Amino acid sequence: MTDTTALDAAAFRRLLQHLNQDRPDVQNIDLMILAGFCRNCLADWYRDAAVDAGIAMDKEQARERVYGMPFADWKAKHQREATPEQLAAFKAAQERHG
Repeated sequence: MTDTTALDAAAFRRLLQHLNQDRPDVQNIDLMILAGFCRNCLADWYRDAAVDAGIAMDKEQARERVYGMPFADWKAKHQREATPEQLAAFKAAQERHG
């Protein structure tokens, strides 16, 4: 069986590039509505993997890795206020998927 660690890592880096450089306009709420996860979820999963590997990492460190900059900076630069339509779609998605 082939070790896919390098391939997994390359795909993850490409996903981060896509979300943060190619499409920073895509809001986390839109990702949550459509896919059930967002950049913050990726950061949580990244932190969980670090902890599982015995590496101390806090939430902000994980978010900085995923966002490519401190979360507060990314938020100020890219995050928009959710529209009423987005909030309604988010609520409906949560109700559908528990």
